[in-house]
Amino acid sequence: MGGLLALLLLLVFAVCVLSVLLTGADTYQTLTRRDQDSYDRRTAAQYLATRVRQADRANGIAVADFQGCDALELTETIDGTPYITRVYCYDGYLRELFSAAEAQMTPADGEKVLEAQALTVEWMNGDGGDQLLEMELTNADGTTQRVVLSVRSGKGASS
Repeated sequence: MGGLLALLLLLVFAVCVLSVLLTGADTYQTLTRRDQDSYDRRTAAQYLATRVRQADRANGIAVADFQGCDALELTETIDGTPYITRVYCYDGYLRELFSAAEAQMTPADGEKVLEAQALTVEWMNGDGGDQLLEMELTNADGTTQRVVLSVRSGKGASS
């Protein structure tokens, strides 16, 4: 009888340990998923803001249509040759394409940056005549982020 009681006590202990482990694993997965989603959202917004801040100079930022995709065009001149970096959404990804200004490129040529469904970019007039650049990104999970930046150099190239 004593051996059976010890075995029953061991079984109860094992069931309790197993339930705690399963609950902890489920909680860990939920927290990891939440943190990854939050990271993806923050990264996308910070990526767009950083790219605009890096190109904030006269004629450095433009909004354009890149073969049916809204695109943020960032222009720079290297050794007298103009180059354009296009940031746009295509085929389920936020993409970046760096090329010479006259190069014939397609949206599929860009490097995948992050998963995303759509990107809209447009100029807005802020209070006091400031030029504001509004970017709205729809993430892979369907949530939308809106980033509005005051561009110091003005509207720049034609949009």
